[in-house]
Amino acid sequence: MKIIKYVEIGFRFAALKFHTAIKRKWVRYPLMAFGSLFFMFSLFFLSIYLGLWGKLPTKYELSHLEQSLATQLVDRNGENIGNYYIFDRRPIGFEEIPTHLRDALIATEDARFYKHDGVDKLSLMRVFFKTLLMQDESSGGGSTLTQQLVKNIYGRPDNGTLGLVVSKFKEFIVAQRIEQVYSKDEIINLYLNTVPFPDNTYGIESASQKFFNKSTELLTLNEAAILVGTLKANNSYNPRVNPERAKKRRDVVINQMLRYKYLKPQDTIGMERDTIVLNYQERSDLGIAPYFRELIRKEARELLKNYSKEDGSSYDLYQDGLTIHTTLDKKMQQYAEASMREHMAALQTQYEKAYGNYAPWKQKSILQPSLERLPYYQKLIKDSISGQALEDSLNLKKKRSIFDWNTDERTQQISVRDSLAHYLSLLNCGFIAMDPQTGGILAYVGGIDFENFKYDHVSQSERMVGSTFKPFVYTTALENQMDPCTYYDGSQEVYHFNGKVWSPSNSGGEGEDLKYSLKGALSNSINTVAVKVLLDVGIGKVINQAKRMGIESKLPYVPSLALGTAQIKMRDLASAYTAFVNQGKPAKPYYITKIVDRSGRVIAKFEPEIAEKPVMRSSTRQAMIEMMKATVSEGTATRLRYTYKLKNDIAGKTGTTQDNKDGWFVGITPGMVAVTWVGNDDYRIGFSSTGLGAGANSALPIFAKLMQRLNADTTYASITQQRFRSPSAEVANALNCAPIVRDSTSRVQSFFESIFNGQEESFTKEVYLDDRGKILKTVEQPVEEEIDTEEQEDEGNNGGFFSFLKRKKKKNNNE
Repeated sequence: MKIIKYVEIGFRFAALKFHTAIKRKWVRYPLMAFGSLFFMFSLFFLSIYLGLWGKLPTKYELSHLEQSLATQLVDRNGENIGNYYIFDRRPIGFEEIPTHLRDALIATEDARFYKHDGVDKLSLMRVFFKTLLMQDESSGGGSTLTQQLVKNIYGRPDNGTLGLVVSKFKEFIVAQRIEQVYSKDEIINLYLNTVPFPDNTYGIESASQKFFNKSTELLTLNEAAILVGTLKANNSYNPRVNPERAKKRRDVVINQMLRYKYLKPQDTIGMERDTIVLNYQERSDLGIAPYFRELIRKEARELLKNYSKEDGSSYDLYQDGLTIHTTLDKKMQQYAEASMREHMAALQTQYEKAYGNYAPWKQKSILQPSLERLPYYQKLIKDSISGQALEDSLNLKKKRSIFDWNTDERTQQISVRDSLAHYLSLLNCGFIAMDPQTGGILAYVGGIDFENFKYDHVSQSERMVGSTFKPFVYTTALENQMDPCTYYDGSQEVYHFNGKVWSPSNSGGEGEDLKYSLKGALSNSINTVAVKVLLDVGIGKVINQAKRMGIESKLPYVPSLALGTAQIKMRDLASAYTAFVNQGKPAKPYYITKIVDRSGRVIAKFEPEIAEKPVMRSSTRQAMIEMMKATVSEGTATRLRYTYKLKNDIAGKTGTTQDNKDGWFVGITPGMVAVTWVGNDDYRIGFSSTGLGAGANSALPIFAKLMQRLNADTTYASITQQRFRSPSAEVANALNCAPIVRDSTSRVQSFFESIFNGQEESFTKEVYLDDRGKILKTVEQPVEEEIDTEEQEDEGNNGGFFSFLKRKKKKNNNE
């Protein structure tokens, strides 16, 4: 009772003293001010708590956190081949975080992490007294890892002049709610998955892959300390940009770990001497299959417009953490890219050497118009500078980004003029490999370098396809009951069509005294026969057959269509050829199999698009395969056998366009159809010779080198060891004839006639066609020899054993 009495007396005494003191102005006014400030502060804090400055997440919402996640692109086996993101973020589980990384983070960023409830009051007091009152900037910050996590997830919206204060209070409130929802380990996991690292990288896994090309769980203590050190200031301690600063900051992290007993001194012996060694992945978007990933990006954005989330909102390709499953085979893609690089680097050297000092890209007639189209050139003209100043600007050497097969350096000291000439000189290419049964794209190379050549030669480019169009001509002929053993002579003819005169010839003048079966003409790519077959069958029928097989481009109604003057996309050409190994049913290019959301729910699933009915008879398909196998075994693609030593079952077709502008090769196996194109993007520039630019030399080697790599990898035995089914007895019998026939009797007869009767008179067929390509009439016109016989003999030294008889005959005629 005495104690209570004393307490009561104490309170009365204090109240009396307070009442007395409050009457004094120097006490009353400060107390009123303090009270007012406290009241205002309480109201301000309450307004934030109630969400007047923006809604605060509830515990339920915090328990269902969904960060902005990159969309993953995976191959047919589930392996990652790329990501689409605004922030490069790849979440991992807590078990994948090495202990030394977790310790480094806590020691450096929040030493009392396991002792506070989300807000470290002791640290706040330290900051208040040392920073605000004592002006000691070394006191550090007061934010805990949990508060930083809130900032990582929700950011700091602009709330005017009080924005930072509002954000801080929000972080205090939300951090304590997070601590009530998640365990400490889960908070560390969330933090490391969301925290920003240098170079627009979010999350520890993305940073580990970008800076060291390894997963988080494989990070060493040194590497973990480097990455944790960057959290204080991403740019200042970026190990790529500022390696010395990053090293010093790493040492700070190590010292903090020693200070808080996470490391023993012996654990760090020699570490101070360790330099920063990065395995930096400079451009993740230029990794494997960049052209394919860009194709999928465009396609996926359009597809997602047709689907909505459960709440009705739209999907975001860059932030919703989707997984897009594709048909691509990652390892085959790597093989295809390696084959392309190996061949194109060597071919570029041969190409430039063949032209020497007479390279077209150095000629003013080609270089100057290209210069004048440059935005830089047009800006100089707009600035009205003098002619000499213009030339000086174009010839001024500066450090510029440039692609060159001869060096790994991405920048060179080079002028605008020389840079343009360099790019005009570069050959480009395209390659696509498809599963003929589904149309699934297995490998896709859109060009030689995505960074410098964004144009996709597989899906965007339309080029003349040369002799790779001939199989459509012969397929149509067989479909129209033409016997495979029908023989055509290889002689050159002159065609009159729509007021124009055209006379196709064969490479090297081959075939003038030979007759070819359809098989012999296709395998040896005889131009003159292809045109004759086209006209006999009908141009319209060939066009219709090509359309049924999947060619979507407009096909010209001209006789030269037989030689591939139509401009066709590579992917369409590949699609059409699948019919030959898919029971006559063409398969459209197919690359996305399904799209899955972050929870594993399938949003959309896609099936192959295959023709319902065959577009050719089984006998036609079998015969065409046998005819194209002959191209490889005895025709224009024999180097697959004798140069590249490939023993696989392969059918194929080479192609070369006029003036050697394009080189093509289509390779067919029972499990794969592949198309390769090589040429210059500037159509004014072609190869210097057919020997160099022919499809067998320019395009075929990419396919051949890929097959060599696939043969060496048993994983692809299902492709490399497959065999074509033997043709039916009926088809085999129909093809049982000599591919080429030489009329030796007429040659001997012509030989002796030319000796005893003088120069043999020769004739050329003039074929007149109507506007639909039908033959109106054929006229044989004599061809007069322009070169004098005597001069010809002089040029040929002695003119041969019987030359004296010719001279005697000429003398007698002159007499």
